[in-house]
Amino acid sequence: MSAAEAIEIRMDVRENATAPQSLSSASKEKLRQFVARVENLETERREVSEQIKEVYGEAKSLGFDTKALRAVIKLRKQDANDRDEAQMMLDLYVEAIGLS
Repeated sequence: MSAAEAIEIRMDVRENATAPQSLSSASKEKLRQFVARVENLETERREVSEQIKEVYGEAKSLGFDTKALRAVIKLRKQDANDRDEAQMMLDLYVEAIGLS
């Protein structure tokens, strides 16, 4: 999309912000593209979620604890400093209530 088209779409949307009566053909096409992109991404997200569920099922069928597996994955997503800080707080609380 050219800069001129983007400006035209923005102006079209702004002009119709209070009570849109119609959109220009360029705005309609852009809207269709946005809707299609979101729909495709939602489909991909469902597919990926199903694949993740299958991986956890496979791990479980081989005897792995999926709760622990999820915890490991969560830890790997964290920054090392954040992970260390969270572990220190957990250790402090565990000691404070006498679980250690």
